Amino acid sequence: MTRAGAGKSATRAGDYRRWFDYERDSHAKVLAALHTVAPERRTAPEFQKAMTLVAHIVAARRLWLFRLGASSQSPGAGDFFPENVDLPDLARRLDAMQAEWSDFLAGLDDDAIGRTFEYRSLQGEPFRNTVQDVLTQLYGHSLYHRGQIALLLRTLGAEPPVTDFVFWAREPIGPPAG
Repeated sequence: MTRAGAGKSATRAGDYRRWFDYERDSHAKVLAALHTVAPERRTAPEFQKAMTLVAHIVAARRLWLFRLGASSQSPGAGDFFPENVDLPDLARRLDAMQAEWSDFLAGLDDDAIGRTFEYRSLQGEPFRNTVQDVLTQLYGHSLYHRGQIALLLRTLGAEPPVTDFVFWAREPIGPPAG
């Protein structure tokens, strides 16, 4: 297998682990791109917004780990869009969140993905979803916010990273034999 985990996995759980690997790589690329922003531009509202969006992705993922019963730490509602996060703190938050998700996903099988669970919204209302619903939501949530971050990086004069799934998953093939 290539770095991207070529081909399809044999299970739905394997698919989500593969997508998580892609997400981890994409988050690392976004963090690296934020480091390329000129120091004098890091006080710009666009830079702060990009940082808040990455921190929001982290907070949302940690909230879902809590709701899934995989974390005892409940992020507070005020932590959902953290402001004034610096790059070293953002890197620590990303690493910690990704380690927790990696542990959670390692224990998932196809039966666990179909499991229904109950939780409360940030407003305290009770809801029910499957684990698969949440994993799908988180994947789309990150894609959405990475698009916003890419736009913000461009306005700051930085080149946004290519984080399209197909670029991550593609395998080069050699020239035809003969």
